[in-house]
Formats: sequence, C-alpha cells, structure tokens
Amino acid sequence: MKLEIADKELEEAYRSSTYSGRYSAAILSAYRKRLGFISQAVDERDFRGMRSLNFEKLKGSRSHQYSMRLNKQFRLILELKGDGPGKTVKIMGIEDYH
Repeated sequence: MKLEIADKELEEAYRSSTYSGRYSAAILSAYRKRLGFISQAVDERDFRGMRSLNFEKLKGSRSHQYSMRLNKQFRLILELKGDGPGKTVKIMGIEDYH
C-alpha cells in the first residue's frame, strides 16, 4: 500500500532513524515497524489478519479513521483512501489512549 504522512514530525521520524522528537525510542521503533508493515501490505485485510495490531475502525465523528496499536498506551491513527490495489494509507498521528 502507498503511504502518506500528514504530520511533518512523523514524516521526519519515519525518514530518519536518528530522529528523537517528543516520542520515546520504543514508540518510534514501533511506529517505524508498523509503517514498514503497512507499506508491504496488499490491503487492509492484512491488518485484520494480524491480530496483535488491534486494527479497528473508530466511531462517532472519527468514523472515517482507523487505529492500530503501537503498544498498550499509544495508537497509530490512520485513514484509508482510494479503492482496490492502489489504496493509500494516510498516517494522521500517534495518540495516547489513556
């Protein structure tokens, strides 16, 4: 799948392994690992197939977004754009769910 990153800081964190912004090294490592997995996925069924990601659709005003677990506390927020094999995953941010 194609990747698009909405947040400049997260874009830098993905591109540079030496980046050390507001997130811990463990969160950044999990983030990079998830983006690697996303870029290799054929479509979102691959996310659902890997239960440890806890890939789920959000509700209410965020019903157009999905979340994916980075660890017990943080989740990666994303949106799916397009149809078929040319789908794009837009990374919206990392959120603290506690």
